[in-house]
Amino acid sequence: MDPATEAFVAHRNLLFTVAYEMLGSAADAEDVLQETWVRWSGVDLDAVQDNRAYLVRITTRQALIRLRTLRRRKESYVGPWLPEPLLTAPDVAEDVELADSVSMAMLLVLETLTPAERAVFVLREVFALEYDEIAEAVEKTPAAVRQIAHRARAHVAARRPRSTVSQSQTRDALAAFQRAVETGDLQHLLDILAPDVVFLGDGGGVVQAVLHPITGADRVARLLAAGVPRVAELMSVHPTEVNGQPALTFRHNGQVDTVLALRIDDGLISGVYAVRNPEKLARIERETPVSR
Repeated sequence: MDPATEAFVAHRNLLFTVAYEMLGSAADAEDVLQETWVRWSGVDLDAVQDNRAYLVRITTRQALIRLRTLRRRKESYVGPWLPEPLLTAPDVAEDVELADSVSMAMLLVLETLTPAERAVFVLREVFALEYDEIAEAVEKTPAAVRQIAHRARAHVAARRPRSTVSQSQTRDALAAFQRAVETGDLQHLLDILAPDVVFLGDGGGVVQAVLHPITGADRVARLLAAGVPRVAELMSVHPTEVNGQPALTFRHNGQVDTVLALRIDDGLISGVYAVRNPEKLARIERETPVSR
């Protein structure tokens, strides 16, 4: 490979993760990587001191442009918007900080940040870039970046999952959840749902899904107990690893129909996220699980 291609391939996983965490969309992250490559291939490498930093800078700027476009698109989105599920390899789950940063729960928290706050938070808190590097990427002064980082950190801390949950805890909760929903056991569902649990369904206006968040253990349990057992009779249910966390995929005639992810707080399920939008599930059929 020529030097430009070699450098791009060496940092591709990093660049994809930066773009995905900023956008919540694997398809858009891939588009950003293509745009990054076009710009990188025209760079005079003799003038580049740090290939990684330069590539991250290009990726961040392209992701910021795409993020502003996506925000306008989400304003007319039908029903709740959820991140595109991302198949992840076991080594992502083993990296607790990385698994937390790409989880459905965290990506939904990042949605509440401004584009600049999101970029700074991802680059600083997830990838530990220096403030000077981030300043070049977002085209702001280091002092401004420090202020943005402080603001974003406080915003996320107030909304992120309340405790770190091990993979075994999440897997146990998922298995209990699967048994309860497949049997329609309302009492068992109530036992494992947090009192303030939220159910979000994303059909994108293309397939049937709840159009508004469902909150409270009783309402969510009744929704799941009434609907999922009937669905499970028609579909096969498979445990999988999505966004660094255990999840369930529902398949109908071999095709992924729904990806269901959970948020766990203090041993109870506090978030149930059901992605049904076919556009967000098309890539999961053919993608290779993302690794560190």
